[in-house]
Amino acid sequence: MKPVKLFQWLLSVGLALTLCACGGSSDSSSISSSAEIPSLQSAVTSTASSEESISFTEAVSEDDSSVAEPNPKGTDFTVDDIPAYTGTPSVVINNNVPFFEPNEETTDAFQHYFDLDNLGRVTLAYASLGPELLPEGERGDISSVHPTGFENESYPWIDGGGGMVYNRCHLIAYMLAGQNANPKNLMTGTRYMNVEGMLPYEQQTDDYIKKTGNHVMYRVTPLFKGDDLVAQGVLMEAKSVEDKGAGLQFCVFCYNVEPGVAIDYATGLNHTDGTIGAGGVTGESSAAKPEAEQPAPQPAAPAQDAPAAAQQYVVNTNTHKFHYPWCSSVSQMKAKNRMDVTETRDSLISQGYSPCKRCNP
Repeated sequence: MKPVKLFQWLLSVGLALTLCACGGSSDSSSISSSAEIPSLQSAVTSTASSEESISFTEAVSEDDSSVAEPNPKGTDFTVDDIPAYTGTPSVVINNNVPFFEPNEETTDAFQHYFDLDNLGRVTLAYASLGPELLPEGERGDISSVHPTGFENESYPWIDGGGGMVYNRCHLIAYMLAGQNANPKNLMTGTRYMNVEGMLPYEQQTDDYIKKTGNHVMYRVTPLFKGDDLVAQGVLMEAKSVEDKGAGLQFCVFCYNVEPGVAIDYATGLNHTDGTIGAGGVTGESSAAKPEAEQPAPQPAAPAQDAPAAAQQYVVNTNTHKFHYPWCSSVSQMKAKNRMDVTETRDSLISQGYSPCKRCNP
């Protein structure tokens, strides 16, 4: 072959190879798809980091509607819908029927805690609770978390003397989901709301799950006025799944108040409101009345020797303390140390047990 023709032939072969390598439509599509992968992975990573979600379900296909996704909307119940406080720790909302949609109900256990808002306030906790989530050990230390408005003060009538007005309240109780120092699950709540308001419903839920092994849709929504740092209270919703609410169902609002204490919800600062005296006596004011208004002394009534009635207590055989059944210490007690008794207070003390300083039985 002549040199010129050889060169032309080599040139044409090189051009053809170049076109084959760069011009095919299938290769171009493949390159485009691979270029999109990093952005998709970035989006997934961003979503996962923005909301703390813990799931015990196995992977399912995208079109499987039987598995509920966390519902950020919650309910249409707002802070403006809260009934006026009348002296009870909680009030029934919506005829005690929670606001869950039917397609939210699932027996696949999960717990989901939504991001803090731009003021650092908790927003929503949402779960399908079940035996899979119940903790086995005792609750850990949560003192590292400082929720908004946590301006704590002690008062002599709280917890039998010198108790603090605020607790770090779990939206979903430790006994139900095992969450410790999770800032998305801890809010500034009064001792009264924590023990008298929320705890009875948490114990109902815990008892139901342990007795049946069933699952419970559960949602707790704190409600704030404007930019307040302390919530007015929480909306608690629960519905048992397997029996469609026959075993457990409630929708209640728990008030974030403390008897005898005036709270500035904007800041969390608080002070006595004068309705409870230093000794824990309820009245219009703890201040002394003018002498002219003092009632005349009355003769002492004869002593009564009627025996005290026995009632239910929970005894910790390790610490030798006894508690009311609803006391928060009971939920932290190891099963091997727990003993349920029906006794009088004096009888337990005579046996060497001392009353809990939290619930002051």
